[in-house]
Amino acid sequence: MPTHPRSTSTTSTALRDQALRLRALTEGGVLVLPNAWDAGSAAVIASAGAGAIATTSGGVSWSLGHGDGQRLGREEMAAAARRIVAAVDLPVTVDAEGGYGPQPADVAATVRLLVGAGAVGVNLEDSTAAGGPLFPVADQAARLRAAREAAAEAGLPELVVNARTDVFLFGIGEPGGRLDEVLARAEAYARAGADGLFVPGLLDLEALARLCAASPLPVNAMAVTGGPGVAELAAAGVRRISVGTGLAQLAYTAARRAAAELLGAGTLTELDGSLGFGELDGLYRR
Repeated sequence: MPTHPRSTSTTSTALRDQALRLRALTEGGVLVLPNAWDAGSAAVIASAGAGAIATTSGGVSWSLGHGDGQRLGREEMAAAARRIVAAVDLPVTVDAEGGYGPQPADVAATVRLLVGAGAVGVNLEDSTAAGGPLFPVADQAARLRAAREAAAEAGLPELVVNARTDVFLFGIGEPGGRLDEVLARAEAYARAGADGLFVPGLLDLEALARLCAASPLPVNAMAVTGGPGVAELAAAGVRRISVGTGLAQLAYTAARRAAAELLGAGTLTELDGSLGFGELDGLYRR
């Protein structure tokens, strides 16, 4: 595992290799990404056999005392990404929310900072705020183009740009027209240089299959409890599957349950089956 961020010119080849490795994971099958929120969770997820690490903006924000929705600053977000990169020997793709600013220059600044932190992938969403509205298609395409150009200028043209559209997540527009809206955005985002299309909120397998068949970009879906599993999503044509804040929510739920038991009954049965101290401590080399 690396013990310091990959940020010097001597490590640029290694960074490009990691980006190519991330690209190969989606080209060769279905990439499953249990999202991490800090260095510790990233190391644990890597030890479970993950091929790459994806962050969740909500989980990262919570771990640093902020709510989700770009209430965490760009520099603080990049610093968290840097710690995650240093904790694992896997490609890391970062949830950069809306790019930490509305203008293409804002997105470019975010991408340059993340490449400097060692990230080889980035998620960029097209909602202007939680719940919408969305950026106009042309505006979001310009923002994605800025991300692509900034990555090349930073020495990482292979950066994987995953374009997230929140049409289904926030219920934008009439239900019957949402799939067509996503496809129109997919076409524009592909022309702007995006490498993938993330459509959280869409878990209808028939609609997903139609989208995957027509989209010029490989489709990423967000799995949720009670929804379709990996095999079902893969059969619909999805190429990348993540879980958003799901694992972070589980971890915090477990902590609250154990704390409530200790403070109430005074027992610790909620800790049964926990990873051992030595096993966890052994995931770190520094």
